[in-house]
Amino acid sequence: MNKIDLVNKISEKSGLKKKDVELTVNTLLDSISEALAAGDKVQLIGFGTFETRKRKARSGRNPQTGESIEIPESSIPAFKPGNKLREFTKA
Repeated sequence: MNKIDLVNKISEKSGLKKKDVELTVNTLLDSISEALAAGDKVQLIGFGTFETRKRKARSGRNPQTGESIEIPESSIPAFKPGNKLREFTKA
């Protein structure tokens, strides 16, 4: 499912206009992105938690030259599913 499919599904279930649903979905995603960029956690009880995690500096290798390079520490976005979401995905 992509974002367009999600907007269509929400529009069908809620009876709202697709334009309004798309604005809401985009606002939600932007708000989560902004919170993560600020170093905050976004916790949606039952669904999951969005957060940033530190990735340690490490050594790597340039695939073209084979030269060893240092990869600096970085922050990466992460998602930890909540209990209700885990229950939905159990087979």
